[in-house]
Amino acid sequence: MSSVLPFRISVLLFIRDEAGKLLLIERRKAPNKDCWSPIGGKLEMTEGESPFECAIRETREETGLEITEKDLHLFSMVSEKGYEGSGHWLMFLFDCSKPLTSLPPEIDEGPMGFFTREDVDGLKVPPSDRHLIWPHYDRHRSGFIALRADCRPDSDLQIVVEETH
Repeated sequence: MSSVLPFRISVLLFIRDEAGKLLLIERRKAPNKDCWSPIGGKLEMTEGESPFECAIRETREETGLEITEKDLHLFSMVSEKGYEGSGHWLMFLFDCSKPLTSLPPEIDEGPMGFFTREDVDGLKVPPSDRHLIWPHYDRHRSGFIALRADCRPDSDLQIVVEETH
């Protein structure tokens, strides 16, 4: 008998400083505990929150930066099956055009830092991010790509491109 895994909807935000370095958080909590990731969070589904509304809220809560829909470009939608064996995720990835002028203070989810894209390759990041998120950020952050990934821990990561522009 297979157990039913929860399905979550979230956003990830790729925000840079004025020099173009990316903001990442070293997560203290699952998912991605002890790894560096872009900021983000889960949609408030009971409120009917849209991915754009969630991205705006999470940016304000985690960095203090006030943004609008016009500051965001949705560049990817990623469906992950069986992530860390604990659930399924539908993620909306946004590139933010409004830069941060300083490093945000540490929050309960972890400390933050600015990194060049090259630095990210040497950081401890979630394995699926290394193969799924970052390569597609590099190639598609100005366009769009929809991906489906089988992330179940009992099999190799399988990535399917469903659509690209």
